[in-house]
Amino acid sequence: MDNAARKKKEIQLIAACALSVVIFAVGWFTLRILSAKILLGVVLVLICGTLFFSNDTGRYICKRILLALVTVFIIAAITFFSMNAIPGGPFSKEKAPSAAVQAVLEERFHLNEPIGTQFLLYLEGLLQGNFGISTKTGREISTTIFESFSISAQLGGYAALIAIVLGLCFGSIAALNRAKAADRVIIFFTTLFVAVPSFIMATLLLLVFCLQLGWFPIFSTNNQSYVLPVIALMLSPMSYITRLTKTSMLDVLGQDYIRTARAKGVKERQVIFKHALKNALIPVITYVGPMMAYILTGSMVVETVFTTGGLGTKFVQGISNRDYPMIMGTTIFLATLMVTMTLISDLIYKVVDPRISFD
Repeated sequence: MDNAARKKKEIQLIAACALSVVIFAVGWFTLRILSAKILLGVVLVLICGTLFFSNDTGRYICKRILLALVTVFIIAAITFFSMNAIPGGPFSKEKAPSAAVQAVLEERFHLNEPIGTQFLLYLEGLLQGNFGISTKTGREISTTIFESFSISAQLGGYAALIAIVLGLCFGSIAALNRAKAADRVIIFFTTLFVAVPSFIMATLLLLVFCLQLGWFPIFSTNNQSYVLPVIALMLSPMSYITRLTKTSMLDVLGQDYIRTARAKGVKERQVIFKHALKNALIPVITYVGPMMAYILTGSMVVETVFTTGGLGTKFVQGISNRDYPMIMGTTIFLATLMVTMTLISDLIYKVVDPRISFD
């Protein structure tokens, strides 16, 4: 970079910093909540980092975090306004309360306010860490989310770990035995598991192994058997990882450097695990990030079938009961988890393959 370009960039950086300070000062005196002031400061820092960071990785991280914040806000806005556009309300039931009681309830949950005011009030509470109170149970949404997520995290954690390990193993076996019996068997079953919807697989597992054979107890607080829910959760991701691994491994095994390594007499085990599998992981990581977010929260249908009481079950119950705070809280929580896991998976690219550059 020549002196003129460097000087121009320094002037732009000084101007951006000065503008950021002015915006932050205005926000400090106009915003009522301390967390909102902090968020404004963070957003301004991320914008400056996106524009002026000299390091590609640092600039990429700032941009992705900024986009993550915008994504979560857009998801929250779409969910909130779509939810309120549906006729009726959380208290519109067959046995509806009296008009006086309903008026008190609507005032408590700010449902008597204009829709725009309701959204701003919700964002104000959200910035204070308050997800609201359930219109069905009267409990704090944050308490319900974290209690339910502990169950979903256990199921999802086991399922994700098994799916990744088995997917990599089966994919490697299929690639190394291309067009042979092992490859055909693996591809047949992985195609079957991808094609069958998770709710059908969960129902079949419950029907056969719980009700017919009696090998496993039905999931309850007293008998928390994770085997069948974990199997139902991991079959589809495992199958997809298997197919990704096979395709990527076949591509890598055909590269010149693999043939060169074999020609030099490098052991086949070292060729497979040190050279081929490591480079074949990059497409798999693309899928593992979003998969982890999905599978850690648990499939809503699978949790409902096995009545595990996880976060997915609470979300489905919230939709059925038109529990607006529960729907909003779980949606924002899941959206935050999704964008976080996607960001982490993108950053792992750099660790697996240092040749990757961020722009």
